[in-house]
This record gives sequence, structure tokens and C-alpha cells, in this order.
Amino acid sequence: METIIIHTDTEKAKALKQFLEAFQVDYQVDDQDKSPYNPEFVKKILERSKSAKEGNTVKYDDKLRKELFGK
Repeated sequence: METIIIHTDTEKAKALKQFLEAFQVDYQVDDQDKSPYNPEFVKKILERSKSAKEGNTVKYDDKLRKELFGK
């Protein structure tokens, strides 16, 4: 068995898939645009980023540190 890796645009990929199917060739598509991150995690990060840009933040200073840790 041989492996052939082809990098092409969507339209050409569609034609290549049809060609391979016509010749009954097994193939695998690796979606490069798919994020390796969990979508729920990404959503939470984006929401928190937006919230921070709107000014919803807490400044960590000596006063807060003393309140939290008593030091």
C-alpha cells in the first residue's frame, strides 16, 4: 500500500474525492481547519476575554493578597 498526500483547495478536493470513489479507492480526509481544542473550552475563554475587555477584572495587589492569604 502507498500513501499519497495532496494539498489542494476545496473545489479540487471535491473532484479528487469523486475520482477516487469512482475507482473505489479508500481515502481519508484530514481537516486542517478543525481546531484541536474542545469547543466548550474555546467558548469559555472567548467569553472571559470579552468580559475582561469590558472591564470586568480584579486587580491582584497586596491588599487582595492579604485578604485572601492573611500575609
